[in-house]
Parts: sequence; structure tokens; C-alpha cells
Amino acid sequence: MTEAQFLPQSYSEMPEQGSVTWRAPSNIALIKYWGKHGIQLPKNPSISFTLSKSHTTTTVSFQKKKNNDITFEIWFEGKPAPEFAPKIQTFLERIEPYMPLVNAYSFKIETSNSFPHSSGIASSASGMSALALCLTSIERSIAGVEMTGAGFNQKASFLSRLGSGSACRSIEGELVVWGAHDSIEGSTDLYGLPYPYEVHSIFKNFQDTILLVDKGEKQVSSTVGHNLMHEHPFAVQRFQQASDQLSRLVPVLEKGDLPAFINIVESEALSLHAMMLTSSPYFILMKPNTLEIINLIWEFRKTTGSHICFTLDAGANVHVLYPENEKQQVLAFVRSELTQFCKNGEYIEDVSGKGAQLIANKL
Repeated sequence: MTEAQFLPQSYSEMPEQGSVTWRAPSNIALIKYWGKHGIQLPKNPSISFTLSKSHTTTTVSFQKKKNNDITFEIWFEGKPAPEFAPKIQTFLERIEPYMPLVNAYSFKIETSNSFPHSSGIASSASGMSALALCLTSIERSIAGVEMTGAGFNQKASFLSRLGSGSACRSIEGELVVWGAHDSIEGSTDLYGLPYPYEVHSIFKNFQDTILLVDKGEKQVSSTVGHNLMHEHPFAVQRFQQASDQLSRLVPVLEKGDLPAFINIVESEALSLHAMMLTSSPYFILMKPNTLEIINLIWEFRKTTGSHICFTLDAGANVHVLYPENEKQQVLAFVRSELTQFCKNGEYIEDVSGKGAQLIANKL
């Protein structure tokens, strides 16, 4: 499988204008991706839960034009957002060989999040996947371009990866694998693949309560963090660890082994941040309140026998994971003990979901 499969046929008909709207969710990785090569290719495989309530809604309106320059304007939550333009420009330049229609139209991109931007929730994942889905819909609407459901999702995932690596895991759900791995048939570095094996019912509708410890801009971007893995003294060991952890996770998901799941997920979260602590230059994205929450989760699990656990992305916020049948007990604990460590007491009650949704289509 190569990138060539995503090269388009020639366009036989180009509509003058139109618009399309997609809503794409964020995701939370269980096995973490940290380190890349080439153009947004992962150094290790990853797997994530697709979320439901943390999402980006994007409308792309397009108008045919005569020049071949990439032309767009970007609006975020109802206001012009020129600060996002460089990232969108890079994305459109990267996808142009696979979607030459980006040169044929001027675009208005209007986007909004259901969660705070730059809050440690993967807004780049949901944002880039929503944009890629809109553009893939436009391409599919052009006469002579045929895409099956699976082919459509694969291309949208492939394109979104060129904007944000983790975005390729936000097209489908509930569990998505990205990165070639011997234990996962069909897995590839090119796009995200819905987890193809049996999953125990305990992992259905898995809960993710996101504790917003810090809602500000991260002091170190994920892009910088990924790049620091190139010369990291523990990079090779980390990439092998992630691969081994994914192998361990396969039977755990099938059997519903929650203690083993907890061990893998928390180990992965701490390993991710260990890479930040030991890179050069080193940095810390956790906050004191992050550690307070982790210690209280460990204490609660020990005293109650709950199957609550935590994971972290590249930020200070804590994702509290637990099975649906413990929702009442865990939310009571969150409200009484953990919200005091959140910015303004804020948190998001989320749950694993099925993937992106087409909201409006005027093509």
C-alpha cells in the first residue's frame, strides 16, 4: 500500500460553488504516538478511543477561480482567525498532489469547537479531520470521481494525517489504530484503521471525563515535542515499548481485562511525559494539580476497587477513563474530590463514539 492509491482521477466536471459541513470528534490515545518521520509518519503505532462530545464543526464554502494560487480565509467561532492561516496553508500545500482541486477554488473555512481551544484536548485532531472530510466530500461530488464508503474514509484519514498526525484517528470509531503493526491486520502508517478485532462489551461506551486543569496555550507545542524525539536518548526503547504495549492490549480488549488495561494505559501516559522530561531541551507539561489528581485517582481505586484510571495527552489535563457501569460512582468522586483542581472547576463528561458526522451538504 502506497500514497499512490490516493492520487485522484482527472476531474471531468468542476462545479462553480457549493458548501459542506462536517463534525469531527477529538480522540484520546491509549497507546501514545510520539515521534515522527517523513511527512507526518509515525515512529510507533498508536490506538485511541474516538470521543463523542469533544468535537469540531467545520463548514467549507468554495467558489471557482481563475488563478492557481491556494486561496482561503479562515474563521474561528465567528471571527476571522489569521493566526491559523500558516498551518492551513501548509496543509493545503501538502495535500495538493492528492487533491488538485485546492488550486481551482477559493475557500472560506468556518470552524468552531465544543471545547476550549488549546486546552490539552486534541483540537488539531478534530479540526484537521473535519477540514479533510469537507474537502474529500467536495472531491467526491465531482463527476467522474468515485469513492466507496471505506475508500472515502481512508482518503479523508490519509489527508487529515498530513495536517495533524493524530487527526487520522478522528474519522471513525470507537477504537482506531494508526501505524503498521504485526498484530493488527491491515494497519498502516498512511491512515487510521478502525480496530478490526473483537472488543469486550465492558469497553463499549467507555467513559472519559476530561478534567480541565489548564486552559491556556501549551508552553511547548506537540510539533516541537515530536521533533525532540529525533535525538532523544531513549527514543528507540520508547518506540519498541509502544509497539509491545499494543501487542499486549489486543488480548486485553478481547477478554475485558480491566486491571491489565489500567496498567497499560497509565504506563503509556507516564511514558509519554517521561520522554518530555528527558528530552533536550527538557520540559514539563504537567501541572501540580495534574499530580494531585493522579494521586487521588490511585487512592480512590485502591480503597474502592473501582476500575477508574487516567491518561494524559501532551498537556496538563487529565482524562479520567472508566467503564459505563461505574459512571455514577466515579462522577460523584470527580465532583466531590477532583474538580477543586480544575480551572474554575470545569470538566467535560465525554464517552467513546462512532466517528465523524456529515451535518450539511450543498454540493
